[in-house]
Amino acid sequence: MVSVKFEQVSKILGQFRAVDGVTLEIKPGELFFLLGPSGCGKTTALRLVAGFYIPDEGKIFFNERDQSRVPPHKRNTGMVFQNYALWPHMDVWNNVAYGLKMRHVSDQEKKQRVAQALETVQMGTYAARLPNQLSGGEQQRVALARVLVIEPDVILLDEPLSNLDAKLRIEMRAHIKEIHRKIARTMIYVTHDQAEALSMADRVAVMRRGRIVQVGTPRQLYTRPESMFVAEFIGGTNWLHGTLEESGDLLTVRTPVGAIRAQHGTKGMARGDRVSCSVRPESVRINRAERPTSEPLNQLTGEVQSITYLGDSEQYTLRLADGASIRATEYNPKEKRAEVGDRLAIEIDARDVIVLPHEDHRA
Repeated sequence: MVSVKFEQVSKILGQFRAVDGVTLEIKPGELFFLLGPSGCGKTTALRLVAGFYIPDEGKIFFNERDQSRVPPHKRNTGMVFQNYALWPHMDVWNNVAYGLKMRHVSDQEKKQRVAQALETVQMGTYAARLPNQLSGGEQQRVALARVLVIEPDVILLDEPLSNLDAKLRIEMRAHIKEIHRKIARTMIYVTHDQAEALSMADRVAVMRRGRIVQVGTPRQLYTRPESMFVAEFIGGTNWLHGTLEESGDLLTVRTPVGAIRAQHGTKGMARGDRVSCSVRPESVRINRAERPTSEPLNQLTGEVQSITYLGDSEQYTLRLADGASIRATEYNPKEKRAEVGDRLAIEIDARDVIVLPHEDHRA
């Protein structure tokens, strides 16, 4: 298995630093995601690994081998593209075998490897079909088999599920995870879809403006974001803005709707700093009945502005005393809890509040 390491890598496209001083190590055999909004540099980073771009600064290593200026065909990587890029005049078998033909593999070995690759992606019975006789998900599996058959050290996936419908995307997520488990090869996956990253990745690097802003497991990124940008991008959140009054085991933030207590915050903040409290919608509990104060709960009140029923959940938007809105999500709702215009008690556990330095996270 192969590790991939970026060492202060930059790539300039025109006047734009598409990748800006990235240092990152991807572990051998890891299913690693590059996640971020459009234009953040994630696809450029993937193309640097593939060898389609040469770094303007820094180096890229496979294990301890410098690959920065090694041409693509000598890196032993395989890429699955967003548009599949299948040969329309070739059947499935020949599409998958094409890379082996270019490598002058013997006919016997070619048959064995193509059969194994098709079996891995569960497409063995489709070998004689043309691409236009396949569904989008089936074409995507053929594209993946075409990469697997050449036995690359690193598999690169560039938004491979973006052309599929929602249900098929969910199915393919599970399928790619299972393939990764079977083949145990390093895979680098680019996406802007947070749900894909959270549900599939071993670890994720969140990118913004060509730089990596945080690396961690999906759970770490969701529960312990280190910036407003990451908290907002990974799943969405509510914001309560204010000033840090007390730090220590329990932080206190003075906001327009009262004091908010929190058990988690980033390092380096001091009393008097302008900060923002991140609260996930599922952490906001609502109830009409008054409840006794119980540490470490934060208690607020809000007026219901809208209610959206989604079957497995119900989403509430409430207006707080300062006019700001807060969203609450109730899962498995048995019955309607409120009507628009109702005033509800709101509870937020201090363990579910993360205090972050205030920033212009939307820029």
